[in-house]
Amino acid sequence: MTQINKVALITGSSRGIGKAVALRLAEKGYDIVVNYARSKTAALEVVEQIEKLGVKAIAVKANVGKPEKIKELFATIEEEFGRLDVFVSNAASGVQKPAMELEESHWDWTMNINSKALLFCAQEAAKLMEKNGGGFIVSTSSLGSIRYLENYTTVGVSKAALEALTRYLAVELSPKNIIVNAVSGGAVDTDALKHFPNREELLEDAKKNTPAGRMVEIEDMVNAIEFLVTENASMIRGQTIIVDGGRSLLV
Repeated sequence: MTQINKVALITGSSRGIGKAVALRLAEKGYDIVVNYARSKTAALEVVEQIEKLGVKAIAVKANVGKPEKIKELFATIEEEFGRLDVFVSNAASGVQKPAMELEESHWDWTMNINSKALLFCAQEAAKLMEKNGGGFIVSTSSLGSIRYLENYTTVGVSKAALEALTRYLAVELSPKNIIVNAVSGGAVDTDALKHFPNREELLEDAKKNTPAGRMVEIEDMVNAIEFLVTENASMIRGQTIIVDGGRSLLV
């Protein structure tokens, strides 16, 4: 009898933290759904890397800020794999401007991709997870959800909503044996950070003022996410685990 692998969906996994999570879970024997919004080439490269690890992978284009695209994404997963065991809500976007310069379109764009997506993806993920007795949902957040970061209003507020939603989903999905948490990172030097007008300042601060003595690396985030999708973490529910080397402890 052929062994059926568990399946993981990671949104925004053509690069950065999402890509690293996809590769780590592939190493653990999961079949992987690589989701991307724009870069098909990058997504297909990730699929190729994953297949070399001996598991199955597919790339699915979907802007998760749009519920109709979410439905298409999950229909593809059901068709290809017939199951889902892990969902990592990692896709993120946002307009970096001071609060007084924000327009409605900036707000809607950021909230849709960073927080609305979690709700509607979780609804679809839960339907598939239920078929196999449960699963794990983990979202990526950032310290801007609880602290002021310059030019970060829309993203910070959207991540605060994501963390609140994590708590609600954790309670409501627990009877289905679906475990929901979030991981919040300090400044990590990914492509996303290149959009920050004050990037150099943030990196300098992280290097100098992190009690752990170094910046947070992508691997640190991946380690936390990997732990949260195992049975060892089954009694952690609705929490946002901060992975920042202690930086947020210093005022």
